[in-house]
Amino acid sequence: MELFCHRRDLRLADNVGLAAAADRGEVAGAFVFDPDVLDHASDVRVRRLLDGLAALRDDYRDRGSDLLVARGDPESILPDLADAVDADRVVWNRDYSGLARERDAGVRKALNDSGVEREAHHDAVLHEPDSIRTNAGDPYSVYTYYWKKWTDRETDSPAPTPAAGDLVDVGALTAAVGDDGAVADGGAETDRVAVGDLPSPADLGFDAPDAEVGPAGTEAARGRLDDFLDEPVFSYEAERDYPAREATSRLSAFLKYGEIGIRETYEATERALAAAQSEGDEERVESVEEFQQQLAWREFYTQVLYHNPEVVTENYKEYEEGIEWRDDPDEITAWTRGETGYPIVDAGMRQLREEAFMHNRVRMIVASFLTKDLLADWRHGYDHFREHLADHDTANDNGGWQWAASTGTDAQPYFRIFNPMTQGERYDPEAEYITEYVPELRGLDADLIHEWHELSPTQRANVAPEYPEPIVDHSERREEALAMYKRARGEDPEE
Repeated sequence: MELFCHRRDLRLADNVGLAAAADRGEVAGAFVFDPDVLDHASDVRVRRLLDGLAALRDDYRDRGSDLLVARGDPESILPDLADAVDADRVVWNRDYSGLARERDAGVRKALNDSGVEREAHHDAVLHEPDSIRTNAGDPYSVYTYYWKKWTDRETDSPAPTPAAGDLVDVGALTAAVGDDGAVADGGAETDRVAVGDLPSPADLGFDAPDAEVGPAGTEAARGRLDDFLDEPVFSYEAERDYPAREATSRLSAFLKYGEIGIRETYEATERALAAAQSEGDEERVESVEEFQQQLAWREFYTQVLYHNPEVVTENYKEYEEGIEWRDDPDEITAWTRGETGYPIVDAGMRQLREEAFMHNRVRMIVASFLTKDLLADWRHGYDHFREHLADHDTANDNGGWQWAASTGTDAQPYFRIFNPMTQGERYDPEAEYITEYVPELRGLDADLIHEWHELSPTQRANVAPEYPEPIVDHSERREEALAMYKRARGEDPEE
């Protein structure tokens, strides 16, 4: 019998490590709430994790098994749990962050010291982060060249789903763990294992979030993927930047928690691509390929983090003189609350607060506004997103923030600065998205909303007295940002 430890792979289908274990015999599935990982968690993500675990547990139960749920240090729990269930081997899928790699090194040593076999598999991305390199053998720092190799590579088929007979039945699990769940002699009070009994957020030291975190689990993920590939994917390239339109996949959280496999997802996009090609519709083909590029961006940033774990807290691209961030606390607070007086920015920040999600185009707009209009360090934004996004992914979010701040790999040039009013007018022309999340502006003509920065104080007070005036002048701050970056580059800001 083998013990499979779930991490960011809360599914039975297309799970490489689980399938490998099941191919050799019976498998018991487990999840460990690691305190070192929880130290970096948030109310929103703990709620979303628990929902995903509940769906995974139900999938096990549908097959006559259940999920072993533990709390404590995996280095102490896993060897003792393997002993308790009489497992010959502990199996898991690799994660690629610095914290995850450090954890796995400790678990490998602990299992080795206990004489338990262990096995780790590649599962989270289509291509391992060390497998695509430049012709000189270096990791890629430019996405375009990475994408060309990524798209030319063969991909594995989805891993088979274990059958009911491949999973240890619930009676055997209960007998192995016992009533008190104490599998470790002298373990900490939290080092306990339960059969299918999930903790509450409060049990883990978290509050229930105010935001609606959305559906969880493989069934919901597949439903979302099917709906997206049924039609929206074929207009994805033209429609994806408009936040008021249902044009994006909304798969990010499902992929982040591994509730649907990346091979299953990619194979489904290949079927959509083949259908578009058979129709001879080049626009539909390009739209599917554009969505596939988003999957490649996810893997590009994974390999950046894998080779540069320090980017979580440090600039990928260092400037000669360093960047003199303004970091005004009042301005940063107004940004987090969605009270900047720039409608598209405020709509995005309020969507984040209400839904634990933000449309991708708007993520770029609010990030540019924080770093280029407020001249605030990107780390403030990254920390806020990490706290409030249900789909927070270290590699993707860090890559996105450093792109916006012109400090990352393949980042936006420092002199390209989004105009938040122009962005709002271009991508939300009727102000549908803005007025959904900024009720103070409902009933106003879209032109008035997009001209908010140009209205006089009296005009603003007359048409929307509860909505704030712009906290900064974009044109002035744009010039300050250009000067700030030039100084950082060792250049004369006057030239």
